[in-house]
Amino acid sequence: MGRASLKENKNIYQICREECGLTRAQAAEKLVWISDSRIEKIESDKSRATPEEVLAMAKVYKKPELSNWFCSHECEIGKKYVPEITEKSLSEIVLETLALINKLEREKDRLIEITSDGIIHDDEIKDFVMINNQLKHISMNVDSLKLWFDETIEEGRVNKKILSEVLNELGEKI
Repeated sequence: MGRASLKENKNIYQICREECGLTRAQAAEKLVWISDSRIEKIESDKSRATPEEVLAMAKVYKKPELSNWFCSHECEIGKKYVPEITEKSLSEIVLETLALINKLEREKDRLIEITSDGIIHDDEIKDFVMINNQLKHISMNVDSLKLWFDETIEEGRVNKKILSEVLNELGEKI
């Protein structure tokens, strides 16, 4: 096995690979079509990873959060539209989401008033922005829940056979 890197300021790709306990050569073996020299270029920021490479690394390294990081930090479209999802515990995600839904429930009549005519009037802008921010937070919590679940699957804390059966019944895939 190769020696551990002493390099400071490692990028996320190197950190994820090392957390997985793989050398570049071992990672290249598992990634099949990505060479160890290509991994070195990505990890040393000499080259940018492609979306396909990031998906493969996320799967092999069992780090689904790598895909979100790529989209929110390196993809030009994602930088504008994909927020970085921070990892949270399941209880944090659920409690925060329920609190936001409860708050939104109290403000739903105001949202109906604001949007019923299809125009956001000057005196409605502040309330609309506040409600829209709550909806964004709910959306981010949904994404956090998806990430939590993906990590739970990768860590083997979900019975994949039963999960696969349930998803097949719903016409979905893992």
